[in-house]
Amino acid sequence: MAKATPSFSCTACGAVHKKWAGKCDACGAWNSIIEEAPLSSGPRPQAKGRSIPLTDLATEEAPPPRSSSGIGELDRVLGGGLVPASAILVGGDPGIGKSTLLLQAAASFAHNGLKCMYISGEEAAAQVRMRAQRLGLRNAPVALGAETNLRDILTTLDSERPQLAIIDSIQTMWLDNVESAPGSVSQVRAAAHELVSFAKRRGVAVVIVGHVTKEGAIAGPRVLEHMVDTVLYFEGERGHQFRILRAVKNRFGPADEIGVFEMTGDGLAEVLNPSALFLSDREAATPGSAVFAGIEGTRPVLTEIQALVAPSNLGTPRRTVVGLDSGRLSTILAVLEARCGIPFTGLDVFLNVAGGMRVNEPAADLAVAAALLSAREDVAIPPDMVLFGEISLSGALRPVGQTENRLKEAAKLGFSQATLPARSKSGQAEGMRLRETADLTAFVGEMFGAG
Repeated sequence: MAKATPSFSCTACGAVHKKWAGKCDACGAWNSIIEEAPLSSGPRPQAKGRSIPLTDLATEEAPPPRSSSGIGELDRVLGGGLVPASAILVGGDPGIGKSTLLLQAAASFAHNGLKCMYISGEEAAAQVRMRAQRLGLRNAPVALGAETNLRDILTTLDSERPQLAIIDSIQTMWLDNVESAPGSVSQVRAAAHELVSFAKRRGVAVVIVGHVTKEGAIAGPRVLEHMVDTVLYFEGERGHQFRILRAVKNRFGPADEIGVFEMTGDGLAEVLNPSALFLSDREAATPGSAVFAGIEGTRPVLTEIQALVAPSNLGTPRRTVVGLDSGRLSTILAVLEARCGIPFTGLDVFLNVAGGMRVNEPAADLAVAAALLSAREDVAIPPDMVLFGEISLSGALRPVGQTENRLKEAAKLGFSQATLPARSKSGQAEGMRLRETADLTAFVGEMFGAG
């Protein structure tokens, strides 16, 4: 049998190297590569394995039972509630409110009859109690513990048998049989494996908090996200009170579903109508402002896209983007110049999604182009208009999905007209006047009298 060779992995990004080096070639971090012990290379077992039971695809099984938290936005992101024996990973920037959200969730689940346990590896029990008192959760029936030794935690969970266990955070947990520091790739991977195995074996729902890197990804090996059933990211800007809980993976519900919360003095409050909240401070008939009718998961959400175009005295004009992909902005600017003859050379361009929302949908292309042209020409877009559509490199406007849901949400908030690509399956749009446009040149000529 071949001899097992040691491997070296980066504690910052999880990249595997054949030998030790001072700098990781994948992420550029210094002194982050550690040696990992090889897997056991003992003799092959003599006993035969057992046959596993097989079924066909037509076998029907009842859907998993769910427990409601009483927090509508959290239940929406989880796919309808908490599933027993599920493993959930929650990531987010430091100080964004992960511990606050999970403490409120634990208290809400406990009030609804679940036996809940909150284990903190980052704070003392007194600090968690102070937060609970500030949030008005002092009398919530949640069992609280402060420990980082995973073996002791699993022993406690096995004896107490809670229905929900929250581990805050995975980077502080350590196993005594893994020879590396807490937070290393080996410790994170081994600790996550133990917690997920315990959840499946004992039927306990486990929520694991994970730190994120400066790029926004959960720190540790990428396999961590593959181990769990659900991956949630808690997003938001420090300067805004809005927080977005986004599901990027969910084995028990739709991915890309979002829940919207507002950070208040009493903790996080759920926002039942995000569109109205994101548009609440919108000024009427302002150049550089366009309303985009988007889809987040199964929910239509209207957001305001703001643009500012100003002369630049720099050799290379600035391109500043908040809440959108900067590469997508460069593409739209290139299409406007190449297909419509509208240059942005010598102009600084600033683009922002109001309210701290982040938009990843290609359907936002038309609203972005409209906001840029409105700011450049100093012509306001009608305040009762929404826009959506994908822009191709040829300048054509491509239809997008769920057109009817977008229009219904816009009509509900008082918008009376919409600009969208031609051949869109709009269905019935009561009270909405539709402007269907085939390409970007026609849109520019109709809206701004140019192109």
